[in-house]
Amino acid sequence: MTTTDLTLEETVEIAAPPATVWSLVADPARTREWSPQVFRTVVRGRPVQEGTRFFNLNRRGPLFWPTSAKVVTFDPHVRFAFRVSENWTVWSFTLEPTATGTRLTNRREAPRGISPVSLGLTKVALGGTEGFSAELREGMRETLDRVKAEAERRP
Repeated sequence: MTTTDLTLEETVEIAAPPATVWSLVADPARTREWSPQVFRTVVRGRPVQEGTRFFNLNRRGPLFWPTSAKVVTFDPHVRFAFRVSENWTVWSFTLEPTATGTRLTNRREAPRGISPVSLGLTKVALGGTEGFSAELREGMRETLDRVKAEAERRP
């Protein structure tokens, strides 16, 4: 499996300005509102900025697992990204202004691959990399749809 095989990406068009979309995706404490996998998030330090650390409790049915992350890119109204310590992946939201609002892209990259421990746990507890990647993609789509609905509800 190559690093390219590990990249997941979904995009949505949102009829709201980048500032509105940014206010929703650049606060890790709100992640549980968007992501079907995140059960709880604790952010260490405010305001959120590059270097901010946070902890997620993730859930899949009866299975729970913790992750810790660090914000690695905080470019207001443009890009928000964080690296997950346990599996080495980088998750990001990229915002692009459009004629009708914002194009929002959610991406998971693995520039250093995925940690052997995470790969092993994915195989044993989450049905393997291929199946779990498909599940993550569905979760990304759901996340984007939830952000879109909230952003377009705002005045």
